[in-house]
Amino acid sequence: MSTFAVPAHAGPLGGHGRVGDDAGEGQPIGVLVCGHGSRDPAAVVEFAALAARLKDRFPGWPVEHGYLEFARPVLREGLDRLVAAGARHVLAVPGMLFAAGHAKNDIPSVLNTYQAARPGLRIEYGRELGLDSRMIRAAGDRIREAAEAADTALHDTLLVVVGRGASDPDANSNVAKVTRMLWEGFGFGWAETAYSGVTFPLVEPALEKAARLGFRRIVVFPYFLFTGVLVDRIYAAVDRVAERHPDIDFRKAPYLNDHPLVVETFVERVHEIIEGRNLMNCQLCKYREQILGFEAEVGLPQESHHHHVEGIGTAADRAAGRSGHAHPHTGQDHGREHAHQHDHMHVQSHGHADGHAHHHPYPHADHPLGPRSLKRY
Repeated sequence: MSTFAVPAHAGPLGGHGRVGDDAGEGQPIGVLVCGHGSRDPAAVVEFAALAARLKDRFPGWPVEHGYLEFARPVLREGLDRLVAAGARHVLAVPGMLFAAGHAKNDIPSVLNTYQAARPGLRIEYGRELGLDSRMIRAAGDRIREAAEAADTALHDTLLVVVGRGASDPDANSNVAKVTRMLWEGFGFGWAETAYSGVTFPLVEPALEKAARLGFRRIVVFPYFLFTGVLVDRIYAAVDRVAERHPDIDFRKAPYLNDHPLVVETFVERVHEIIEGRNLMNCQLCKYREQILGFEAEVGLPQESHHHHVEGIGTAADRAAGRSGHAHPHTGQDHGREHAHQHDHMHVQSHGHADGHAHHHPYPHADHPLGPRSLKRY
């Protein structure tokens, strides 16, 4: 198995601090792609296919994947496979577009817990895909598939970019930046940003607003890596609004999936860990800075709360009759994301003082265009 000695200058990773210490340099390396997980089998297949493509980019290193919840293998099972293959130095990259609660809290907490029980194993954690020119170009290709499928001029077309939505304003603002870069890059007549849940505006009210702006065509692009319940809901919302506005040509752009430039970005994130370039923008993180409206969340501890849904939702679990507190992450269901706690520098283990209250409330959960608004349409 290939080994790679991490340079001595390699510093804290991803703004969080590395998971592990300086022991283990030069030991056999493995790569773990960390996903959220989905109860949609198609999404699980797509994520596994992307992980398989990464194996071809790192010959000689074992490459595995794992999920926080709703699907198997869970993260610790992916780590088990790497250890069984001989890896003693794991490079873990989050399969997330932007860094919110899952990338900042849940994944590092699981990795830290696993490593703490295995002396001699070193795990280093990379950063999310984030704002990257390759990701913008991949998004452009997906939008082009829809935007060029008709003869309407770009200046008569409105673009709606739909992000997942989080209780972290930094992650939400990154979706808006993607929208602006695509808007200017193509020269669309107008553009709007919407979110599938948690924050505002949600898809349907955003599309209703867009439909009133007078454009002949509206292209809706889910800025998502893979399919799943949320992408299905986005497309369903497009259908409902299109039915109410038959004079507008609504077009559904495909999501990112395993676009070659997405794969390239994942490869770059692994190399960033190796070369000590793994830097995250922490200036607007609500866990480190006093962000307007989120001041109470500065310095909250970093911990994961997905143990109760690890693997729940897979076909094997359903067949075995297993159950769990499996709930989809949508504002329509509970008006907030898993807003997990996070100290943003050091991976630590923490318990709950009350054994339950781990969701920090999203301050705009009652916004009229936000998490509860789908009930009105």
